[in-house]
Amino acid sequence: MAKVVIDAGHGGKDPGAVYNGRQEKDDALDLALAVGKILSDYGVDVSYTRTSDVYNTPYEKAMMGNNADADLFVSIHRNATPNPGAINGSETLVYADRGIPAQLARNINKRLEAAGFLDRGVTERPNLVVLRRTRMPAVLVEAGFIDSGKDNQIFDQNFKEVANAIAEGILETLGEDTDSQPQQLYRVQVGAYRNSSYANQLLRQLEQDGFPAFIVFEDGYYRVQVGAFRNLDNAVSMERRLRQWGYDTYITT
Repeated sequence: MAKVVIDAGHGGKDPGAVYNGRQEKDDALDLALAVGKILSDYGVDVSYTRTSDVYNTPYEKAMMGNNADADLFVSIHRNATPNPGAINGSETLVYADRGIPAQLARNINKRLEAAGFLDRGVTERPNLVVLRRTRMPAVLVEAGFIDSGKDNQIFDQNFKEVANAIAEGILETLGEDTDSQPQQLYRVQVGAYRNSSYANQLLRQLEQDGFPAFIVFEDGYYRVQVGAFRNLDNAVSMERRLRQWGYDTYITT
């Protein structure tokens, strides 16, 4: 089974680019979780550098990727310029424009263009720690400019298409058939919130209780879920355990 690490850029005390109250760290996390869910539905083993609003250094994120022994590392960001509104479009950064990272970058870019973004191409950035210190092929996706009204409209209105674009670019690079139906996985949902802080609070509690919890952002809700099971009986067993701990649950796919 292929394994991919998804890194939501910035986080915690580091908001990333900020424009009119909008913070890069929030957009990056929402998109990272959405991309990860799509990949998981296709049977990819996904891990995240963060699933909540926490800060880790770029070096720590690179080490998370290395420790996961993944096939690919994909860092998700939004771009910005000193002159707001002057530039728009998406681009993907690589350590060097060759090999699997170059292929992955172009697979993602062509799909982001289909989702509405201007394709600004592939850019070499050998100074970036998450590209330089990761042992597996790594890219950094700039999903449009956060200070561009046009790009923000694409990001918000075509959010599912943008998430699918990145996921399908990854799947193509892994050699998966994106035209086939994703594998159905059963998950135990414990809560769904409009406010991410409530979801993060529940996530931390579940993790403290020893459950493999994560957050999926979907249809405007932060959904707190546990596990991804191919076998329904295993999902039922997990739901039973959660209910014994006092959690309200239901099984979803």
